[in-house]
Amino acid sequence: MRNGTAITEFILLGFPGIQGLQVPLFIVILLIYILTLAGNGLIIVIVWVEPKLQIPMYFFLCNLAFLEIWYTTTIIPKLLETFVVAKTVICISCCLMQAFFHFFLGTTEFLILAVMSFDRYLAICKPLHSPSIMTSNLCLQLALSSCVVGFTIVFCQTMLLLQLPFCGNNIINHFYCDVGPILKAACADTSILELLGILATIFVIPGSLLFTIISYIYILSTILQIPSAAGRQKAFSTCASHLTVVSLLYGAVLFMYLRPTAHSSFKINKVVSVLNTILTPLLNPFIYTIRNKEVKGALKKAMTCPKTQHAK
Repeated sequence: MRNGTAITEFILLGFPGIQGLQVPLFIVILLIYILTLAGNGLIIVIVWVEPKLQIPMYFFLCNLAFLEIWYTTTIIPKLLETFVVAKTVICISCCLMQAFFHFFLGTTEFLILAVMSFDRYLAICKPLHSPSIMTSNLCLQLALSSCVVGFTIVFCQTMLLLQLPFCGNNIINHFYCDVGPILKAACADTSILELLGILATIFVIPGSLLFTIISYIYILSTILQIPSAAGRQKAFSTCASHLTVVSLLYGAVLFMYLRPTAHSSFKINKVVSVLNTILTPLLNPFIYTIRNKEVKGALKKAMTCPKTQHAK
C-alpha cells in the first residue's frame, strides 16, 4: 500500500491546450458520432430486410456494425463533455465500467474480424463445402463465442480492478478511462493485473491477427490459381473491404499497445486513439459499401421502393 488520500473520482483531461477550438471540435465529433450511428445502423437494417444479404458474410458484418455502435457510445459522449465543461469528472465505478465496455467490445471486435477471415477462407478456398460448413447455427455459435470470450477476458481483469484502492493523483491524461492511467492511481501492487493485461493483449491482438494472416495466405494462394483476370478480381473484391478494416484497426492498436512506451510519445498515442475509437467506426460502413455491389444494390432498392409505392 502507498500512503495517500483515497480518491472517489477521476478527472479526464481530454485534449488540453486547444483553447478556442472546443466548439468546432464538439460539432465535428458530434457529427462523426451521428454519422457512425446512422451508417452502422443502416447496414444492420439493410441486411435484416434484404433476403439476398442474409448470408454468413453479412451476418458477421452486422455483428461488427452492432459492436461499433456501442464501442463509440462508450467513449464519445464523455469526450464531448470535455469540450463543454471546465473539469470533466467521472466516478471511479463509472470509469471502470467505461473501461470494461471499451475493452470488452474492442476485444470482441478483433475476434469477429478473425471469424470473418475464416468465412472468407471457406467461401474462396472451399466454395463447394462452405454452405454445409458455415451454417446459420455455426455463424450464431461463432458470434456468441466471440462475445463470451471477449467478456470473460475483460470481466476477470475488471473484477480485480474493482478490488484496488485508489489514492494520490486522480487526473487521467486521456479522453477516456484507459487501464494504464487507472493502474497508476492504484494504492496497491498492480503487477498481476499488468501481467494479465499483457497476456490478454498478446492472445487477442497478435493471436487474432496471426489467424487472419494465415487465412489470407490460403486465400491469396487460391486466388492466384484462378485462370482468368476477371475471376481473380471478383474473388479479391470480396476480401478487399475486410482487409482494409483489418489494416486500419490492427495498425492503430499495434502502434499503441505493442511498442515501447515513452512519455514524449503519449500525445501521439492519444491521436492514434482518436483514429481507433472515433474514425475507424465511422469509416467501416463506407468501406463495406463503396466497393460492394450487393449492399449498394440493396440500398438503391430500399430508396426506390418507397418512391415507387408512393407513385402508385
